[in-house]
Amino acid sequence: MRYLYSAVLGLALGVSSVFVYGMYPPIGLLLSIAATCLGIWAVGRLWGKRIYRFIAAVVWSLIILRAGFPGLNNEYLIEASTAGNSLINFGFIAVVIAILTPL
Repeated sequence: MRYLYSAVLGLALGVSSVFVYGMYPPIGLLLSIAATCLGIWAVGRLWGKRIYRFIAAVVWSLIILRAGFPGLNNEYLIEASTAGNSLINFGFIAVVIAILTPL
């Protein structure tokens, strides 16, 4: 069940990151990256293993990467702008930092 909870939390963090990053351009992006890092760190801290962080990070990564590709009508959820590129790049850096921090 913990694996499933980790995946659901990663899904929630990914979806919220996609929708929050564009709200208020600098603040939404910073909030999205900080919440991602803190949320993935908290998963491992809650259950005491790094594998739960890794599962949440993989699900978050799948959501973020899928949002960067075109949808059915060629719409993008993460645009190729400064904020969108920063979300992808700094988000992945934040995820790696969250996984590697000690429990």
